[in-house]
Amino acid sequence: MYSSRWTLILLLLVSIPAGLSQGNTEQQQTVPAGQQGQNPGEDGKYVPPIKVTFVMETGEDLLQMIDQLPGESLEDNRWTQLYEEELGIQIHYDWIARGDVYNQKLGVSLAAGRFPDVVKVNPYQLRQLSNAGLIEDLTEVYQTQASPLTKKILEAEGRGAFDAATIDGRLMAIPESSSAIETAQYLWIRSDWLEKMDLLPPETMEDVLQISKAFTEGDPDGNGEQDTYGLAMTSYLWDPVMGVSGFMAGYGAHPNIWIKDKEGNLAYGGIQPEVRKALKVLQTLYLEGQLDPEFAYKNGSKEYRLIQDGKIGMLYGEQWTPFMLQTTRDTDPNAEWQAYPLVAESGRGILVPLRSNTGQYFAVKKGFAHPEVVVKLMNLHLDKNWGEQAEYETYYNDDSRAVWMLSPVTPFPGMKNMDAYRDIRDARKRGDFSSLENEALAIHKRIVAYESEGLKSGWGWKQTYGSLGAFSIADAYDRNGQLLYDEYTGGITETMVDRQLILRDLQLEAYMNIILGSPIEEFDQFVNDWYKLGGEEITSEVNAWFRVNVARNHPASAS
Repeated sequence: MYSSRWTLILLLLVSIPAGLSQGNTEQQQTVPAGQQGQNPGEDGKYVPPIKVTFVMETGEDLLQMIDQLPGESLEDNRWTQLYEEELGIQIHYDWIARGDVYNQKLGVSLAAGRFPDVVKVNPYQLRQLSNAGLIEDLTEVYQTQASPLTKKILEAEGRGAFDAATIDGRLMAIPESSSAIETAQYLWIRSDWLEKMDLLPPETMEDVLQISKAFTEGDPDGNGEQDTYGLAMTSYLWDPVMGVSGFMAGYGAHPNIWIKDKEGNLAYGGIQPEVRKALKVLQTLYLEGQLDPEFAYKNGSKEYRLIQDGKIGMLYGEQWTPFMLQTTRDTDPNAEWQAYPLVAESGRGILVPLRSNTGQYFAVKKGFAHPEVVVKLMNLHLDKNWGEQAEYETYYNDDSRAVWMLSPVTPFPGMKNMDAYRDIRDARKRGDFSSLENEALAIHKRIVAYESEGLKSGWGWKQTYGSLGAFSIADAYDRNGQLLYDEYTGGITETMVDRQLILRDLQLEAYMNIILGSPIEEFDQFVNDWYKLGGEEITSEVNAWFRVNVARNHPASAS
């Protein structure tokens, strides 16, 4: 079914990297006027200031926040002013665009070889730019310019993120590394509906299915109509909120990570037989009307309207989910959501899959006179938020406003959220919160304001960091050894450059077709096509990396 279509697309895609290498190389070698040989002073500040160009992706959240910050704009704000005042770096944006438009414009500019001085790219784009010779080698820049705090934070989970950015032995970009535990999934349930329908929280996947059926057929909103759905899903099955990875984990299926097979080799989770069973169950939910019949055509914001309207009872999502769910309480003040741990089918233990959470890298245009600026910006960003003299509530989270997004670089300690939860938890046990500072203190104050004054925005903080919040579950995942790390952290292999995006689209289409009613045997055809269209070569490359790197840089591999 797929072979002819996907083979044709594959042949078309293979030509893209070659075209990229024919970009305007001469333009990339040009040093901006007035910046040739200009070095920072002893205090690290450029005098006179230098201009550094970026591009920016915006979204509804960022634009709404700007409206709440009088005197600040995307181009001129507390972060751009700080970078100029302390570093002599003037931030300029070649262009600013939203979502899909941003991705399209960036793809075109990269393919043409015309992009800003510093550009945030994904692993595929990084490999293509490096192969084309369009970006600077940042090996020495990182070694000599990164502060001890920056190195500590970016390398906190080992060298995996740096290995992925290292091509032919040279560091070609600075990873905006994060923590894999941030990708842990939880089951969020309308707990007021559970109580109303006299249901207990789920302990197995069989319980989850029973709750879904009750939420669909039992009129939990009390309007006398069967117009509610048990589980929310979106057209992109791997969305961090309203995706299906948490659901599939309940059947031992881990479709987006590399796992160890019985022989100790690495195998792609998306082609394993456990996925087949999980898809069959999702198909049953869809055919029985327990899923929004139009979910396959809705992105997260469109599907969320059903949640906001009180028509959804459960969803899988990451720790920040309650900040999205917050507005449901404006529509229905009685709406109450609670995080629960993932559960497995009877007889199976649960493992919570964690993706490698470094997907963005900062590359510097070949020929730019000051490739060190990207590290200098990161140094200051981290120091202002987590250094000894941090101003967290000015530069990171200002009265629940995520002002960190105003910066063109946004690194952060991967474990900061878990650390904040544990600090608050320990202070709660002692009954003494005087030792809390920075992020933990700011979060604690918002939870207290919610509990004592009814501060609306505090609800989300409590659902995330409270004694029964998402991070209390993540803490238990960790203690119980239930976290399943992606076994492959080696970055993009040569075959992945040309084939991986094709294979991911192939996987998503096959899964979606099955959920919507296609015969389950279509999964077997997908597995065959996956191998034929590059999966076999990728598996070989991944295992070649694994044999060399199995002993380092991965918490799961050492066990």
